[in-house]
Amino acid sequence: MAVQVMDSSLFTESAPGRLIRIEQPKPDWAFVPNGLPPQWEFPADLWPLLAEAKEALGTLNGIGQTLPNPELLLRPLQNREALASSSIEGTYVTPQQLLLYELDPREPTSGEDRKADWLEVFNYGRALEQGCALLADLPICNGVIREMHKTLMRGVRGRDKTPGEFRQWQVQLGSRGRFIPPPPQEVGRLMDDLEKYIHSDDHRYDPLVRVFLVHYQFEAVHPFADGNGRVGRALLALMVYQWTGHAMPWLYMSAFYERFRDEYVEDLLRVSTVGAWRPWMEFCLRGTIAQALDSIRRCHTFNRLRTEFHKRIESHAPTARSHSIVEGLFASPVVTIASLAARYDIAYHTARADVARLVAAGILAEIKDEYPRSFYAPEVMKIAYGEAESPEHPKDPS
Repeated sequence: MAVQVMDSSLFTESAPGRLIRIEQPKPDWAFVPNGLPPQWEFPADLWPLLAEAKEALGTLNGIGQTLPNPELLLRPLQNREALASSSIEGTYVTPQQLLLYELDPREPTSGEDRKADWLEVFNYGRALEQGCALLADLPICNGVIREMHKTLMRGVRGRDKTPGEFRQWQVQLGSRGRFIPPPPQEVGRLMDDLEKYIHSDDHRYDPLVRVFLVHYQFEAVHPFADGNGRVGRALLALMVYQWTGHAMPWLYMSAFYERFRDEYVEDLLRVSTVGAWRPWMEFCLRGTIAQALDSIRRCHTFNRLRTEFHKRIESHAPTARSHSIVEGLFASPVVTIASLAARYDIAYHTARADVARLVAAGILAEIKDEYPRSFYAPEVMKIAYGEAESPEHPKDPS
């Protein structure tokens, strides 16, 4: 059987980098991207799309700040991001599985243990939270990126691949090596250059455009032995948060990238092979609009349902805890009696009575065949984790 190698003929003189020969793990070519900024001018005909994307982000940020509890929107957005980003990498977990696991996270006993998948997605959410916390005192930098990677890989498959450290061996994308990132001896320099660009005042591009330039560069360098896609997409969310001056990280792109996975992968590759920055940027800006509008719609629906839930519970002899429990369901719509008892420091039978009130009010329903007994808020789950309204195709048909 012929040895598969990266097709060097795809890389033209317009490629924003160079090919170099490598010998390990097999003789092949690897692509070493040039540093940012690219030799590319943002096209005038994309300015209206950029303006629309920024307007949608501004609206989302404004709505988020009006919420009595920002977790109402933020926690479901981050969980959806964790699920979608992991799905792109082939790890499929349902929202219900993730939420139940969050109530009682445990280490998997083997790679075949279902908890291995749950822990991977759980870790992604923790890496996002950690990144947000670190940015309170630090700029986006390689130190933050490495800490997020360490959290992402904690206790999961691939934890032997030097969590939190840049890779020391060659990797490839695709089982047949469709794209070969730079050799390991180039990674440190490339990531230092990327950090310098992140900290630079590049006024050639709008900050939102710079976000997607950096996302391409990170994925092209592929600095870790594993987890690059997930760290790169988490980093994207943090850059939008910090560089647009949002109150919280509201925008998450993975659901859009998953929906149009072929375009996502192809557009990234075509930047490397032919310097096709415009299609990549158009794709990302359309995704920004789609994801921002989807989050705005979910937020409005959450607020209406929240008001409705509080009205419902009033007719079922609410306790001092009832309204607080209802509020908590929007951030985490799966509960157990034991988890509520622990949260409110009450007896088990008291928590059971609280749950019974919410079931009678049509707010909670029991999850069948789960032990310990578990309950969920179906209407919240539908809003938080249901399919997005189908966005337009990311390519302008004109």
